Amino acid sequence: MRYLIAIFLFAQAALYAQKTLAQVTNFDNSPYNMQNSQFNMENSPYNMRNSPYNMDNSQYNINSKNGVYDNAGNRIGYEVKAPSGVTNYFDNSGNRIGYTPSKR
Repeated sequence: MRYLIAIFLFAQAALYAQKTLAQVTNFDNSPYNMQNSQFNMENSPYNMRNSPYNMDNSQYNINSKNGVYDNAGNRIGYEVKAPSGVTNYFDNSGNRIGYTPSKR
């Protein structure tokens, strides 16, 4: 009986470890992947393409096509797609608040 319980617990632990390993090992979506990192110049707010001082990203540009809005219609930031395919999301001050990994 103890032998069967030990085998059952070992099998459960192996299944749990397999599921948790599968969630952690996807490096394509990880912020530690240099392609997604905020320290990559393509994703940095110090890059003029991503800067809030770029007229295309400015909250004062009423013709801006990359604005991000909340449900009430208030502009909360903007998005910029990097040449690598990563879409970066910035608040109106230019702070990077998120990203969507490349689909490539």
